[in-house]
Amino acid sequence: MKEEQEKKEGQKEDKKEEYAPPKGSVTPHSCVLAGRDIEYEARAEWLVLRKKDKPHAEMFHIAYLEKGKDPGARPITFVFNGGPGAASAYLHMGALGPARVVFQTDGTTPKPPMRLVHNDESWLVFSDLVFIDPIGTGFSRMIDEDDLPKKGGADKDGKGTEGKRDEHEFFKLNRDLESLGEFVSKFLSKHKRWESPVFVAGESYGGFRTACMAKRLQEGFGVGLNGVVIISPALEFMPLDPNDYDLDAWMDVFPSMAAAAALHGRSKRFGKSMPVDEIVKAAGEFAAAKMYRLLAHGDGLAPGEGKEIVREMSEIIGIPEDYLKDAAGRIAHWTFCRKLLKDRNMICGLYDASVTAINPFPDREWEFGPDPTLSGTERVFAAGINTHLRKNLSLDSERDYHLLSDEVNKSWQDDRKQHFFMRQIGATDELRYGMALNPHMKVFITHGYYDLVTPCSTSTRLVRQMRLDPSLRKNLTLRHFKGGHMFYTWEESRLAFRDAMTAFYKEAV
Repeated sequence: MKEEQEKKEGQKEDKKEEYAPPKGSVTPHSCVLAGRDIEYEARAEWLVLRKKDKPHAEMFHIAYLEKGKDPGARPITFVFNGGPGAASAYLHMGALGPARVVFQTDGTTPKPPMRLVHNDESWLVFSDLVFIDPIGTGFSRMIDEDDLPKKGGADKDGKGTEGKRDEHEFFKLNRDLESLGEFVSKFLSKHKRWESPVFVAGESYGGFRTACMAKRLQEGFGVGLNGVVIISPALEFMPLDPNDYDLDAWMDVFPSMAAAAALHGRSKRFGKSMPVDEIVKAAGEFAAAKMYRLLAHGDGLAPGEGKEIVREMSEIIGIPEDYLKDAAGRIAHWTFCRKLLKDRNMICGLYDASVTAINPFPDREWEFGPDPTLSGTERVFAAGINTHLRKNLSLDSERDYHLLSDEVNKSWQDDRKQHFFMRQIGATDELRYGMALNPHMKVFITHGYYDLVTPCSTSTRLVRQMRLDPSLRKNLTLRHFKGGHMFYTWEESRLAFRDAMTAFYKEAV
C-alpha cells in the first residue's frame, strides 16, 4: 500500500511539472482552388521547443492541412519570412495562404481599412502549408521562467542555480537555424508526415535561412527535401553593406536602378515601353563591361574614359553626371531613391522602386522618411493577420502579434564561432552543399526586378559563380518577376508566380 501511495504521489508530481503551451485553435474550412473543392483544417498552435529536455520556447505556427489525403502523397511546405525579426505574415497573407490582403494591381497600398479576400493563387491547391514565426516574432516567445517547473537548488540570494538565461538566445544566426530545424522535425513527428514530400520556402533573410536549411535539415535533422523556394534572398551579406572596395554590390543594384528610372521616365537610354527583363539584361551588360572598369581602375583610368562612362551611367539611371562623378560611380540605393524624383518632391521605395511617396523631409539630405514599400505596407499586413487569426481561425489570445520586431533585428548576432578574419556570412555554399547532398532536390530562386535592397542581379551573379555540375544545374531555376521585394503584391506577378510554382512542385514531386 505504501509503495502504491508513493507511486501515485510521484505521478501527481510529474503531472504538476508538465508544461502546456497556450491553447491554440483547430477549425474546419473549405474552398475552391483551380476548379477543385478542398476541405482542410487550419491549426493555429504553439509547438514547444526544449533545451536539455526542458520546455524552453513556444514557436507559433499556422498549418493548413487538407483532409482525406494520404499524407505520404501530399506535399508539405514550411514557410518563413526574414528580417531578421519578421513574422511569416507577409508570405502568408500576401501570396501563399488561403486568404490574402488586397493591394492595388500594381502593388501599391489601398485606402484603409484593410480588406481580406479568398486567395485564388494559394499554394494550398498543390501543398499543405505551415507558416512558422521564429522566436521573438508573431506569437512565438521564450517561455517565462515563472511558468516553468522549478527544479534545482537555490543560491544565497534565493535564485535558481541553473544560471541566468539569455533572453536573446534565439536572435543568433546558428541558434535560429537550429530552432527551425527542431520545429520541422517535431512537426513531422507530431502529425506523422515523415513520408510526405517536404519543401521549404523563405523570403528575404528567410531566403538566406532557406538556402542554409537545404543543407542543415537534411544533414542535421534527417529531413529529405524535394524542393527549396528562395524568394528575394540575401544569399551573401557583403552586398548589403557596400563600401568603396567591394565592386559587386554597386554593379548588382545598377540594373534595378535602370529599370526603375525607365519606369518613371527618367532614363534617356531605355524607354517606358521596353520590357523590364531586357532593360535589366542590357544594364547588367553595361555594368559588367564599362562600369566595372570605372570602379576597378579608380584613379588609374584615363580621365576621358571615366567621364564617358559616368555620362552613360547618368543616361541609364537618370542621376546627374556631377553626382556620379563625385561619387566615383558609386550610388547607394537610398540615395538613388531620394534623387531620382527629387524635382517632384517624391521618393521611391527601397524595396520596390516602382512605388513612390511624398518626401516628408525634402530639405534633409540625411533623413529618408518612411519607406512606402516597408513602413507603408505594415498596416495592411498587421490588420490582415490579426483579422484572420482572431476572426477566421477563432484564435483567442491576448498576446500582441509582432509583425516586425526591431528588438529582434537590432539584437541579431553571429554565433558561428569563426576566427576574426573569417567574417564573411553567406548561404550560397550551404545551398551548393545541399544540392550535392541530394541530387534530386529542386531549387527555385526568384526576385522582383525593382527591388533595390536584394536586387535580382546579385542572385543571377551568384548562380553563375556556383560552378554547379551540369546534372545539378538543371535542378536550379532562376526567374524574376515584375515588382519589388514582395513582387507578389502585384496581381500580374502573383498569378505568374503561382503558375511557376505549380509546375515546379509537379516536377519536384
